[in-house]
Amino acid sequence: MKNISRITISALFSAALAFPTASNAGEKVEFVPQWAKQVVWYQIFPERFRNGDTTNDPKVKDILGADPQDPPKHWQIHPWGSDWYKLQPYEKANGEPELWKHLLRRRYGGDLQGVIDKLDYLKDLGISAIYLNPVFDAPSLHKYDGASYHHIDPNFGPDPEGDRKLMATENPLDPSTWVWTKADELALKLIDEAHKRDMKIIFDGVFNHMGINSFAFQDLLKHQQASPYKDWFIVESFRDEKKGTEFKYSGWFGVASLPEFREDENGLVKGPRDYVFSATERWMNPKGKGIEHGIDGWRLDVAFEVHHNFWKAWRSHVKSINPEAYLTAEIVDEPEKVKPYFQGDEFDGEMNYNFAFTAAEFFFNPPGMNISASEFDRKLKELRNLYPQGVAYVVQNLFGSHDSNRIGSHIVNRGIGNFRDWDNYFPTSQVTNNPDYNVRKPNAQEIQLQKLFAIFQMTYVGAPMIYYGDEVGMWGANDPDSRKPMIWPDIEYEDEVFLPDGSKRSPDKVAVNSDLLSHYRKLIHIRNQNPALQQGDFNPVVIDDERQLYGYLRQYRDNRVLVILNNSPKTQSISTEILGDSTWRDLLSNKTTTLDQSLGEIKISPRNGLVLVMQ
Repeated sequence: MKNISRITISALFSAALAFPTASNAGEKVEFVPQWAKQVVWYQIFPERFRNGDTTNDPKVKDILGADPQDPPKHWQIHPWGSDWYKLQPYEKANGEPELWKHLLRRRYGGDLQGVIDKLDYLKDLGISAIYLNPVFDAPSLHKYDGASYHHIDPNFGPDPEGDRKLMATENPLDPSTWVWTKADELALKLIDEAHKRDMKIIFDGVFNHMGINSFAFQDLLKHQQASPYKDWFIVESFRDEKKGTEFKYSGWFGVASLPEFREDENGLVKGPRDYVFSATERWMNPKGKGIEHGIDGWRLDVAFEVHHNFWKAWRSHVKSINPEAYLTAEIVDEPEKVKPYFQGDEFDGEMNYNFAFTAAEFFFNPPGMNISASEFDRKLKELRNLYPQGVAYVVQNLFGSHDSNRIGSHIVNRGIGNFRDWDNYFPTSQVTNNPDYNVRKPNAQEIQLQKLFAIFQMTYVGAPMIYYGDEVGMWGANDPDSRKPMIWPDIEYEDEVFLPDGSKRSPDKVAVNSDLLSHYRKLIHIRNQNPALQQGDFNPVVIDDERQLYGYLRQYRDNRVLVILNNSPKTQSISTEILGDSTWRDLLSNKTTTLDQSLGEIKISPRNGLVLVMQ
């Protein structure tokens, strides 16, 4: 499809004004919280974001129960600025050849104080909503193996030893006995500090399973059939010397450290269901002080593993506490299989991996694997039309996450597979499974591709979500390499010279990419200052397969923004007829540039874009 660019913007304005916009006509029928349309998300992996309090750093006893299960002979907090694949002396002393064991055992000391300390950095960047990977008590670095859901991990707070003693005094089955630890209190401070800066904040809910360190599983392990938690998990057989049976249970995805909750036709059975409901209320209305002191919603881990009936009941519970709470799900699947979760009785939005897959196919896939501008437009339209009204505007439009290779490394390794082919791409993008994966730093041309994607991400329908560090140029393969410690300007970093096999390569300097950071900051502020980019209608106006151009108009009331993306390696020109009779200002250039029809044509540099606002 070519030369749709000849349709004038004025004609599109006339058509758009003839019909109510999604933002001013559908508010009464939409079930999504309206604030979720207006935010830019930032995903934080707490253990790797910032060490704000070195006195609470984990000790070896704090990691026991996490994979790998073998306790290390030698262990210490890992140096924040060290070369990622370089084994430290304590790691070498363990004498284990498996790289994955070392990477999973590492702790860098990131904590909630570190997040609080960097809220102003996020505010300056333009971030207005934070998604925290799990912060609840757990021995692993990722904390998807929760020991409880009503306590923050003591090592994320100021008094780990005191918190553990306090937690031991309560009855987990009786919420009236639940205490507030120093780490819990610090979490409430983080929530309040975020709210003071007009930022929303959501926690990660892992309601499909717990960890083997959990109070429930440990009691079950000890007391077997006599445990009050005997019905919580999927037990295949109890330990019985007379019958000669061993204790066997089902772990999530076959992982023994993640015992899975038992379900019936209503989802989680009564025990874990009641517990999850109580923990939910605790963090949404802490101490009964009011929802303004609680989190603003939840991200639900492996939501597709839990029965729909549970989510329906849980949503009602959440909305009864805070009708404006935002619920977003992790569901990595084909669009049609995702659709049932977003009918108004379960989730508001999702981590929009289908957005990432589609973007990768247009912007990053090499020839032969890529899609045309018209195919890109078709797939985007299908995704926008997939959901009920309003949902497309609140989904979290991401690329990288803790479960994928970082965007920079994805670009370096483009062609190793198709991101959409999740089951195959996931292991292919891990160095432990793919020795040919290129771990080098992205070069300037590859960073430019990331910049082009960022223009699209910040101007498209849906709420953009940045994975911590992508804005400063972090790179890394899939889990665990996508979970490197954040790059900060006040920390000295070693060059990356080691390869996964222990050999050396050409050094890569690890430092904040100031130019990329400025690009993200500018784009985020452009989005924040233009309601059309948050809530506006979407109309494609340029779909040029031959020149790889894609352009669209976003309109909300009097605010109109025109975006034109040049996905080709050449400078392209476009007729100023597309500007209609109006004058436009270029928001991306460092100088204020006024554009109108008298110019004749507009040039767009390779792998770049224009973001124009009508004057």
